[in-house]
Amino acid sequence: MVDKARKEKGAQDATPEDPLLWPFAAARLAMDSCFWWLERSPVEQDESCLAWTTPNDVALELATMRLRDCSKDKSGPPALVCAPYALHRALIADFAPGHSVVQSLQAGGIDRVYLTDWRSATPDMRYLSIDSYLGDLNVAIDEIGAPVDLVGLCQGGWLSLLYAARFPAKVRRLVLAGAPVDLSIESSLRRLTRNAPEMVYHQLVARGGGNVSGGEMLRLWSKAPNRDDIVAALQRYLSDEEGAALLARFERWNAETLDLPGTYYLEIVNRIFRENRIAGGSFVALGRTIDLKDVKAPVFLLAGLDDEVVPAAQALATAGLLGTPPAFLAAASEPSNHLGLFMGARTHAHAWPRIAAWLRDDLPGVLARRA
Repeated sequence: MVDKARKEKGAQDATPEDPLLWPFAAARLAMDSCFWWLERSPVEQDESCLAWTTPNDVALELATMRLRDCSKDKSGPPALVCAPYALHRALIADFAPGHSVVQSLQAGGIDRVYLTDWRSATPDMRYLSIDSYLGDLNVAIDEIGAPVDLVGLCQGGWLSLLYAARFPAKVRRLVLAGAPVDLSIESSLRRLTRNAPEMVYHQLVARGGGNVSGGEMLRLWSKAPNRDDIVAALQRYLSDEEGAALLARFERWNAETLDLPGTYYLEIVNRIFRENRIAGGSFVALGRTIDLKDVKAPVFLLAGLDDEVVPAAQALATAGLLGTPPAFLAAASEPSNHLGLFMGARTHAHAWPRIAAWLRDDLPGVLARRA
């Protein structure tokens, strides 16, 4: 009985990165998918129950997103924050005072700030692809007025990079924060994607009726954050009243997941994470093969030294893939885990003011090149 209890506890404690777990997960998902119509997850609410930190208006309603206008006024080059569309809502970019990318950009003198607030996938969105999201991103940028400064966070980073390579004249400057691009460099996210049998991903899509349930992904792939994880993400102690409120807000944010279109999800898994097509030069976006050497705009790379999802070596390696001249490349590495790059108080005190200043300032040779 003791051995049996230990085995059961070991199975419960196993992480999704344990290769021994994948066959059991695959078998369970295959069986579960046969009954998905009997136990569908509750329909996701299209709006978060959490308030935005920065006042904003919806500038444009698209199939894939609400384009949020957080601008103080209409002067200066516009910055569009491209939030990750992977699991959680875009509030990751505007989490709380002192923990908001939008707020830090504005505090740094960027008056025109916009945000991609991605929608949770509905049944009629199940066939939307990466091209669908690039197309709507293009519509949003035309609405704002090109060229824009694109600020891509995590998976919003590779989407921003694809856009900058596909429409180079529409991007003035590009910021990539914790962005996975060259998946030949080892990371926990790459191992997670590579080690799972392909049928696991297809069964996730089948179970969701053509979409992938964010709640399902959260249960299967993501370890529930404990207090230490949240302290590391927010980079502050949570023992006072303000900290307790932040802790509660983080837990509510983490529980509010987004569903993803099945086609979009499978393209990410296969074309980006398994086949490394962006870095390899074989990714086709909106009818054209993407060559990252076409990106010649100034680029700022932000990496986390304690980031296990997108290690600093992977985040910074993007520089070698671009056509951007070395004089127009900038980078910063922060003592931060992955979420801390977007939410961490220390990162917002140091890195994001530097990024805002970089977006604002004239760079060496830029004026001469324009002339």
